[in-house]
Amino acid sequence: MKKTLLLACAAVISMICAANAFAQPRFSRNEVIEIWPDGAPNSNGDTSADAPVAKLTIYPAMKPNGQAILCLPGGGYAMLSKTHEGGDMATWFNSMGVTFALLEYRLPKGHKEIPLSDAQQAMRLLRERSEKLGITKLGVLGCSAGGHLTSTVATHYVDAATKPDFQILFYPVITMDKAYTHMSSHDLLLGENASEADEILFSNEKQVTPDTCPAFIMHSTDDTLVPVKNSLLYYEALVKNKVSATMHIYPVGGHGWGIGDRFPYKSDWQADLERWLRIEIGY
Repeated sequence: MKKTLLLACAAVISMICAANAFAQPRFSRNEVIEIWPDGAPNSNGDTSADAPVAKLTIYPAMKPNGQAILCLPGGGYAMLSKTHEGGDMATWFNSMGVTFALLEYRLPKGHKEIPLSDAQQAMRLLRERSEKLGITKLGVLGCSAGGHLTSTVATHYVDAATKPDFQILFYPVITMDKAYTHMSSHDLLLGENASEADEILFSNEKQVTPDTCPAFIMHSTDDTLVPVKNSLLYYEALVKNKVSATMHIYPVGGHGWGIGDRFPYKSDWQADLERWLRIEIGY
């Protein structure tokens, strides 16, 4: 009798384990991919033994709706704010069926091409995994200087694989015009003695075309670090080129709120962004 009961229990446990295994997402959480496994094709000049390498962390949605977001955290091109402007967002997006991927891109250190090359490579890798991850639309998201990189990805793509389907910008640096830019981001990306040509090239309001992807933009009026004029310039350029654009300017909040609870309009932007993803971008 005991033997029969033990065998029955073992069978039930085996069935439960098999069911759980079947129910697991096709990619495990926190899967980390080094995006240049054979070495990056370019360098930011950091040759130290412990120099950071660019890596992508994928947070797959359990029930994917077809959308995926590549997140490019802020940090003024001096560091990466990987929590409230990065990985902390994954759970909320996953809850809507959106696969989330956080890119730890290399810092430019005056080598302007470095962050963009990392972001474009991450786009390619996600496109390659689109079938396994259930991705039909791939967007890009960034905060502050990560918003500058996001708008750079949206306006400097080189092919179908590197062109995003939509863009989400939190209080972004957009322009390299010294009258409105975040000067530290400007200097770390382009150098203190940047050429006028580079300043124009990386002033992304000047790079918008009718083919630029739809945009969702957020900013605070009282942002003293990155002037709200950055978002206004980008929005105006998108409208001029007849690109679908949504912009929310909140009266207070300052800078750097991300998905943090301190921002008084957190529930508002989440509801608006969820609605925009559902209606404007579609599943």
